[in-house]
Amino acid sequence: MSSPPGPPKYVYKILPASPPSPLPDCLPLSDLDSRDGFIHMSTSKQILGTLQNFFISAPSVVILRVPYERVESRIKWEMAKGLGPEEKGGCWDTEGRLGGFPHIYHTEGGELRLGKEEVESMGTWTRVGDVWSKEGWPFGEEDVPAES
Repeated sequence: MSSPPGPPKYVYKILPASPPSPLPDCLPLSDLDSRDGFIHMSTSKQILGTLQNFFISAPSVVILRVPYERVESRIKWEMAKGLGPEEKGGCWDTEGRLGGFPHIYHTEGGELRLGKEEVESMGTWTRVGDVWSKEGWPFGEEDVPAES
């Protein structure tokens, strides 16, 4: 699947805890990313759904903001329609309402990498109440998540 019309300015990686400081060249892969063979990313339109389905009990998360142009050559936009979160390559949007998800694949050297060269900034996002909402978005007014 090709990128959606007008690719996003940023894609985002959600981490359950702060990464090492300074940010390394290559962050450790999550169990989910290792299992699926790619790095799961979200757009601002998808991130709230990802939080609600994979991080619902987390009081806060760290969001890595990655300019799309830095990873564009390694991104594949993939539909997960019909595949649940426990299935390889699956996700929470089993009906495909939000289109393809950005997945980062290996570099030309065969490395599955996300680190200081790709990440522009990071911020902590704290959940307010029982559900995730755009309140507390750590990047100001730019690219604010869409609530469905």
